Amino acid sequence: MKIDVLTLFPSMFAGPLDQSIVKRARENGLLELTIHNLRDFTHDRHKTVDDKPFGGGPGMLLKPAPIFEAVESLVDDSTRIVLLAPTGRTLTQAVVRELARYPHLLLVCGSYEGVDERVRAGLADDELSIGDYVLTNGALPAMVVIDAVTRLLPGALGDAESPDEESFSQDLLEYPQYTRPADFRGMKVPEVLLSGNHAEIAKWRSEQSRLRTLQRRPELMNKNSGTNSVPQTNESDL
Repeated sequence: MKIDVLTLFPSMFAGPLDQSIVKRARENGLLELTIHNLRDFTHDRHKTVDDKPFGGGPGMLLKPAPIFEAVESLVDDSTRIVLLAPTGRTLTQAVVRELARYPHLLLVCGSYEGVDERVRAGLADDELSIGDYVLTNGALPAMVVIDAVTRLLPGALGDAESPDEESFSQDLLEYPQYTRPADFRGMKVPEVLLSGNHAEIAKWRSEQSRLRTLQRRPELMNKNSGTNSVPQTNESDL
């Protein structure tokens, strides 16, 4: 997969995307990632990218011309242009799976009071927000998108790791997990996990995922489940 990022703050991306799974995916040729400075697509001596909004109001808006020039120089027929902005649809695992199917993503990071509306209307294929809160600019949301999408690229997690059972992969939170020791300060690992009975372990994990989701994120449950109640369970089970 190829991902291009258009931002006013390219130095913010150094570090987070040079570590862990994203780093490995880049080194193994699974992800081609390029960060572009929006100011490189300006033509005045001050490299101006923003201006006051028509009609007045606080703050500054990103001008359309540099964004249009940048995007038009980077896109091809396979590109999905994604604007990162608080007015976009909320990023979910389902959206991440959708994005991972595209061979080329171009992430446009909003800044200041946002972008000229003509960028949304004339360029963006999609508009995404990572949550109902305000950030300084779109760099951090872009990093979140890159990390989440990279995890779904074939081979990115390796043979021993899989995204299939992680939280939100099937509209459920992940089941509780334990490692050695089996008894830590009196807190014991559930016996079923020590039994070696894989069928019972799978059943327990499925039940725990459902219980955890019902208690913590009931809105994630399938609307057709036919239940609105939360089963009683021991706190230690969750």
